[in-house]
Amino acid sequence: QVQLVESGGGLVQAGDSLRLSCAASGRRFSIYSMGWFRRGPGKEREFVATINWSGATTSYADSVKGRFTISRDNAKNTVYLQMNSLKPEDTAVYYCATGTRMYIVYGASDYTYWGQGTQVTVSS
Repeated sequence: QVQLVESGGGLVQAGDSLRLSCAASGRRFSIYSMGWFRRGPGKEREFVATINWSGATTSYADSVKGRFTISRDNAKNTVYLQMNSLKPEDTAVYYCATGTRMYIVYGASDYTYWGQGTQVTVSS
């Protein structure tokens, strides 16, 4: 059974940085793409970033491009989301997800497994 456990969320001020981690277990981690999504208060879930199986290819939502970096350590079965220059509008529950594909995918429906989420709150 695939399990994803996010950590690293918290309360920060605008302009601060946070690094989220997502530890995966239950299957071979290194051959599947991973993604980060978020759901802000009163908003729908939205795509944040995705990374392919090797880490060589990444893609980001326009709203976070240049501020967030997704990476992975296949030896540790972990994917990361480095978030810099945080803004109040980044406040959300952040979820990591994985599916059955090797290459980057953008749609939530393409992901099969989801973590429980970690709260990120950015104060102004």
